[in-house]
Amino acid sequence: MARNNFSEIHPRLTLPNLLTGCRFVAAPFLLWLAWFGYHTAFLVLLGIAFLTDALDGLAARLTNQVTHFGAKLDSWADLATYLSVGFGTWWLWREIVHREDIYVYIIIACYLAPVAVGFIKFGKYASYHTWLAKLSAVSVAIAIYPLFLADIAWPFRVAVLIYAITALEQIAITLTLSEPSSNINSIMQLVNQHSHS
Repeated sequence: MARNNFSEIHPRLTLPNLLTGCRFVAAPFLLWLAWFGYHTAFLVLLGIAFLTDALDGLAARLTNQVTHFGAKLDSWADLATYLSVGFGTWWLWREIVHREDIYVYIIIACYLAPVAVGFIKFGKYASYHTWLAKLSAVSVAIAIYPLFLADIAWPFRVAVLIYAITALEQIAITLTLSEPSSNINSIMQLVNQHSHS
């Protein structure tokens, strides 16, 4: 009974949302570690943040707690993580980041363009959590480690290509939708739904 009452009083304090919240907590610590030059600790904490990013969606599906609020919270947690990664890697590995600046600019543009299109069409932050978005997030997360630990750049550049394709899909979804939505698997799923409606 107490558990049910807790769920009614705090319906948003679910396991998936708590996992997502860990990324908000990690963000300032990532910045602190980077500012004071703790390279290894930064990468370890970043790995934990990436792990919670993977686990929150899985937990939401396994516990049947996929919600619009959870999707939005996840998007804002992603933004906090990306900002921490951007500033942190610049402080810690400035030469590598400067060398890869074209790819960094592409990632920034590919993040901002779908957001801008969403605000123009819907007046709000649109995020869809497609399979391609998940793939691009995983590919970027993995590519960071060979880039900064061993100065191997090609996985990062491949990840940027995947991220660019993801951005195009996000924009296509926004242009196809008549109203904001979340947790869309792919543009093909959306097109099929429209063709059968």
